[in-house]
Amino acid sequence: MKRNIKSLIAAFSVALAMGGLTSCEDYLDKEPDSDVNPTEAFKNFKNFQGFVEELYNCIPTKTTCYWNTTFNWGEDEILTANNADFYVTTLMDKGDFKAYYTSWGGNLSFLYGSNDHTSKSRFQHHTWNESWYCIRKCNLGLENMDLMVDATDAERAAVEGQLLFFRGWWYQELMVWFGGMPYLDHVPGGSDVLNEPRLTAQECAKRAADDFRAAAELLPANWEKAPFGSLTSGQNTLRITRATALAYAGKMLLWASSPLVENGPQTGGTQTYAYNTSLASQAAEVLGTAISEIESGATPYALCDYYDAADYDALYNHDRTKVSGNCFSDIFYTVKQNFKQPGSVEAMMRGTTFDQANDARWGFATNWGSNVNSLFMGSMVQVPTANYVNYAYGMANGLPLSDPESGFDPTHPFKDRDPRFYHDIVFDGEVYINGTPTGFEDQKYASLHTGGIMRDVTVASRTGYFCQKLIPHQGNKIDGYTDQWGQGFKSYLPYMRVADVYLMYAEAGAAATGASHKASTCSLTAEDAINVLRDRVGAGHVAAKYTGSRERFMDEVRRERACELAFEGFRFTDLQRWLLLTEAPYTLKTSQEFERTEDDKWYEENDPREAAVKGWREETILKRNYGTKHYWFPIIDKEVYIYEGFAQNPGW
Repeated sequence: MKRNIKSLIAAFSVALAMGGLTSCEDYLDKEPDSDVNPTEAFKNFKNFQGFVEELYNCIPTKTTCYWNTTFNWGEDEILTANNADFYVTTLMDKGDFKAYYTSWGGNLSFLYGSNDHTSKSRFQHHTWNESWYCIRKCNLGLENMDLMVDATDAERAAVEGQLLFFRGWWYQELMVWFGGMPYLDHVPGGSDVLNEPRLTAQECAKRAADDFRAAAELLPANWEKAPFGSLTSGQNTLRITRATALAYAGKMLLWASSPLVENGPQTGGTQTYAYNTSLASQAAEVLGTAISEIESGATPYALCDYYDAADYDALYNHDRTKVSGNCFSDIFYTVKQNFKQPGSVEAMMRGTTFDQANDARWGFATNWGSNVNSLFMGSMVQVPTANYVNYAYGMANGLPLSDPESGFDPTHPFKDRDPRFYHDIVFDGEVYINGTPTGFEDQKYASLHTGGIMRDVTVASRTGYFCQKLIPHQGNKIDGYTDQWGQGFKSYLPYMRVADVYLMYAEAGAAATGASHKASTCSLTAEDAINVLRDRVGAGHVAAKYTGSRERFMDEVRRERACELAFEGFRFTDLQRWLLLTEAPYTLKTSQEFERTEDDKWYEENDPREAAVKGWREETILKRNYGTKHYWFPIIDKEVYIYEGFAQNPGW
């Protein structure tokens, strides 16, 4: 945790342009002696904002921090059977959590690896080291706010607000993986003896929430409408706003209230509904404020527009021309938009990106589809598990598949499903190659039934599904979305988007009192917040049978979260904070087995949603054997020897 102040002073000159918005090029024009003179570095908005810019640059890119990166660590995803060296297989499925810093020297995930804080390389930013560097940088800036004399009150507030936000943000990134940390709010001197105790996870989350709330009081609602935002007009989309700070304050209060943080790691699942109701109510109030500000139009954020639920072709093909406004798929990737950074109006928290094609192509896009005969050209394939698809993606009427009134028919399993199923999931019989499949004729249609060509467990799907939420099926070699430079393909996964704010608000309300909970700061009840998201996609509302009980409604909130945020990297930490990580059925990964009853010709002429199958069943691929120690990741061995009070997490 000790950092050399000289390295920070040298970084004053770094005002890195932020990929996707190419922001702050104006701030690069600060006076040269600000590189070595701290008084000059902090004296005005231009220079001080240049100091702040590095905090944005340090944010890890979850999807492309290594050549082949994995980040869905719950029971939601599994890799092809020959990938023993990657995180999902070695670290998560086997429970060897220490592999995040020992396997291949780290670097395989956003948690730990080599770091160069000023680098534009996606390989050089990882959570553990960047957190301590940026926390110190934030504290250094906060301690020097009095040197910012050549600035307006609004400019000083914007700088201070960003510093407070990022101190809280980096602490929350540490807390959700490693538990409570020493919460430093000052810069230790070179001769100081470190003796800061590790806080509990709840104490740490509450401290981060305090920083976020303080930041919200200082940050602008919209940088484009702030006087200082005009310096980089049109290039402010990644900058932290008041609503983002409020959303993170609510997130930390929800974490502080959660069953894991309130009750401690334990097995048995008996405490999964045991929230701290007072903290949950506080979370709902803060999140309600964020929702109200978003819905008022005061912020640059909104829910993106979804496809017409009745237009299956547009849903499946992610045809953005069929969406009148801001397209949902643009949250995760853009194509034919000149490498525009994804996120659209829904992303509230993103980092920077610099590479144009290679980051999206080689580090990410090749790993989501059939590699039979190198159709996608990936070295591994990331596929949804059957258990997760069957749990998360219910019916169009809003009911889960397990509900006896849902209408789910195992002889016609792809019929009348939640529209997000058709957008996110490739199932058997769908057109998999839109163009002329020269050399790949046998993969024109997805053959994901038991024994199908795309069920090779080493190069295709182990489970009977592919995921195309983040990378469309047109990423294949023939259609070339991700393979051809001229397509301008770009991918990115936001850390927070607007839908998550609604989901957290619903969960906080459910934890506080139930479905009818309504914060004083928002016009929505917890139930309403879920239905806003279902209305967007054309799915049925939460049924009355699930709203009368606090626990049953919480189950539906959690399922909605699993569906809406599927494969975005949140599932592991959700199971973690709900004390379900160690519990069946969330420890299982299964495949979907079934036989076709139609011949191949039928799929060329008919809607695959109407296909009849037989022998519909799940088969277990593996079971994770987790204990209480797996609720927090181990701290890197060498770090726990820094000083006596910085203890290792229990069990490691």
